[in-house]
Amino acid sequence: VSAFLLNRSSDLVMSFPRDLKIDMPSCERWDSASGRYTGQQLPPRKDVRLNEAFAVGGPKCTTKVIQQISGLSITSFLGVDFQGFKSMVDAMQGVEVCSEKPIVDTNLGTVLPHAGRQTLTGDQALSYVRARHVVGDPTSDYGRMQRQQMFLSSVLRKAMSSQVLLDPKKLGGFVNAVTANTFGENVSTDKLMELGQSLQGLDPSKVTFTTVPTTGYADSEGMEVLRDSDTRALFQAIIDGAPVAPKTADAAPRKAADSSALPSGGASG
Repeated sequence: VSAFLLNRSSDLVMSFPRDLKIDMPSCERWDSASGRYTGQQLPPRKDVRLNEAFAVGGPKCTTKVIQQISGLSITSFLGVDFQGFKSMVDAMQGVEVCSEKPIVDTNLGTVLPHAGRQTLTGDQALSYVRARHVVGDPTSDYGRMQRQQMFLSSVLRKAMSSQVLLDPKKLGGFVNAVTANTFGENVSTDKLMELGQSLQGLDPSKVTFTTVPTTGYADSEGMEVLRDSDTRALFQAIIDGAPVAPKTADAAPRKAADSSALPSGGASG
């Protein structure tokens, strides 16, 4: 699972690594097969992966963890499965990305056969945002998160430029494509329509895409570790309504990494 936090007051989209080391609070067990909670209370656990909180505690536990880290009140959670993601992309007649290099993943195969601008279908887009074993990219999750952020930025630009958010019929079709295969807490078609309408007039270039501050490399257990003071400063700025400096949220460079080791996704354009 990849976790993103959308904060409308600051027009900020925050990424959280799936292997982020967290302290999991007491949570109700979630059955992923049925999408239902079992009633069984799980005890708190220290030093586990964010991905594990979702796997055993579902949306409610994930929300608790993000609130615990950020100090923010999170009112809604939306999870999109693979089919819902593909349907969303196809409902927009594809989404354009720009890559500096072809992208080949050792697990998924060839994701992008060539560099440059290209419009991805739902199936192609799913591989693009899932790839985390990209040849030539030593950053793994960070490279994937960067590609995911670039993709979400492209989705936002496409929605604004094609007037999806300004046309009730187009917006309704887009929302229906998303909700057909989604799950969450305190989310409904009406709420998604309201969110889409609230974005009208938004300048996509003003939206900040960033990643929660971490050390930038995995610990001995393969988990990503928060930079506590930077994390507190970042979320306090959001709470106070102060400008968020992008450098505050950037992960520190990985050990033995330099500018030549940028993720293969390249810069969006």
